[in-house]
Amino acid sequence: MEFIAQNMAPIMFASLILFMLIGYPVAFSLAANGLMFFFIGVLLTPYSGGAINLAWPLLYALPDNFYGSRVMSNDTLLAIPFFTFMGIVLERSGMAEDLLDTIGQLFGPIRGGLAYAVIFVGALLAATTGVVAASVIAMGLISLPIMLRYGYDRRLASGVIAASGTLAQIIPPSLVLIVLADQLGRSVGDMYAGALIPGLVLTGLYALYILIVSIFRPKMMPALPLEARTLGHGVMSLLVALVAAVAISYAAYRYLAPAHGDNADILGATAGVIVIYIVAIADRRLNIHMMSRLAQQVVIVLIPPLALIFLVLGTIFLGIATPTEGGAMGAVGALAMAAAKGRLSLDVIKQALASTTRLSSFVLFILIGARVFSLTFYGVNGQIWVEHLLTSLPGGEVGFLIGVNILVFFLAFFLDFFELAFIIVPLLAPAADKLGIDLIWFGVLLGVNMQTSFMHPPFGFALFYLRSVAARVPYLDRLTGKQVAPVTTGQIYWGAVPFVLIQVIMIGLTISFPQMVMRYKGTATDPGTIDYKVPEMPSLSPLSAPQDGSAPANGGNAPAAPGTPDLSQPPSFGDAPPAKPATPTPDLSQPPSFN
Repeated sequence: MEFIAQNMAPIMFASLILFMLIGYPVAFSLAANGLMFFFIGVLLTPYSGGAINLAWPLLYALPDNFYGSRVMSNDTLLAIPFFTFMGIVLERSGMAEDLLDTIGQLFGPIRGGLAYAVIFVGALLAATTGVVAASVIAMGLISLPIMLRYGYDRRLASGVIAASGTLAQIIPPSLVLIVLADQLGRSVGDMYAGALIPGLVLTGLYALYILIVSIFRPKMMPALPLEARTLGHGVMSLLVALVAAVAISYAAYRYLAPAHGDNADILGATAGVIVIYIVAIADRRLNIHMMSRLAQQVVIVLIPPLALIFLVLGTIFLGIATPTEGGAMGAVGALAMAAAKGRLSLDVIKQALASTTRLSSFVLFILIGARVFSLTFYGVNGQIWVEHLLTSLPGGEVGFLIGVNILVFFLAFFLDFFELAFIIVPLLAPAADKLGIDLIWFGVLLGVNMQTSFMHPPFGFALFYLRSVAARVPYLDRLTGKQVAPVTTGQIYWGAVPFVLIQVIMIGLTISFPQMVMRYKGTATDPGTIDYKVPEMPSLSPLSAPQDGSAPANGGNAPAAPGTPDLSQPPSFGDAPPAKPATPTPDLSQPPSFN
């Protein structure tokens, strides 16, 4: 009994892992495990030697945990349904289809052009939707048949689609970054700012992998044939339009800089984008033929999602809106984009609301279960056990980071990213904080690591999403009339392996170059470069020094300069007030009189 009581924390944690491996739902595993060990802990308290601090009245704290700032009254978590709704509406609006078709035409003439298009569109969808399922399913339905039609390797096509969809995990406005910020007790805006550069670097690593494969294995990713390039040529026209937009942006920046300071660059870029978008719309409607069809299509298709990204992320980074307010504006913007495309209907809104309710309820119930678990786990001093376990790892801070990332990587084989965020992160954060690790950097590092949970078996959700839309049996291509072989589950899994390795490399880069994340703090000011200037005050010159700078004769006091007040005497404010009569000193040798 004494052994069990004094080792309740590791037994409780192992029991939770066992519950989830059996397949019991995570939210109920957390709650049931917490309540079961609470009852056991209360009974074993006399045998624990002070290691257990549980009593029946402690259960009264559960309602406060549920309705307090951690769950029901948590304004930060309101951003999750907003961003989920925005992503689902955008997926139903056909934005992904338009982006993939246009960017595929733009990159079509080069080897691997469709793969580059999938990566680029995946990054754009990540910055607008923040939902992995929507990105993977949309790109799997639209781009996978096209890639198979033109001879792409099945493993490569599957891997690039699944990996690009997971960019929604790390590129803001990611849902997991919201949860991580909440669990770490940090600002969502800071978490978004810290994750932006790592997300873009990871996108670049995906593109670099495609470039290397296209050089050494060109048959795996052929260029689009000429007959498939329906938008024709016109890259030079697009380059001219981009140069014009940059010139307009720079001119607007110079004009706005004196009045708007640091925000002038964003406002100038906004002005340039608006002008070129209006020109493209007018050119298409009025048949002026100033721009090529390709340039028109790229500008008209790309500008709305970029505007939505600015509406959400730009307002957050500028400090105009909180993440919750940014999510609300993004949801309204998604409805407006769907309406502009003529695809906004009551059925679309119902589907979006139903999916948003399911995901939000899933997150909420896991969080409630985590509150029950943590109440008991902290009552048996589990946080002290975890902290001692992690801070005693060899290697100090680096050893801690390597050990934690290996732990999270292997737990990601069995746990979803929400489960990792609610169960593991609250246990790791105190140890990281004690070692002096910046928690925003730590959160972004964990976010990159948790991204692998979508990509490796047996529970890689991105692989499941792709499997649900990829062909399982041979089919006839509707354009070529040829029979296309199906995509096997093994091809999907093997195609994901190189991208999992790239994500592991990104974890190492984030540890090696923390400034990618730490830039969220802005430019640090060197105190040694600050110049303090105290204004001269002639009226407070020392009385011993004459105003002309000459020394007083015979060491005496120099006469005061005209107009200089005599600071050796108390100030006079006109007529002196009448002197108050002196207060008689009481005779303390006699008892006091109260008459």
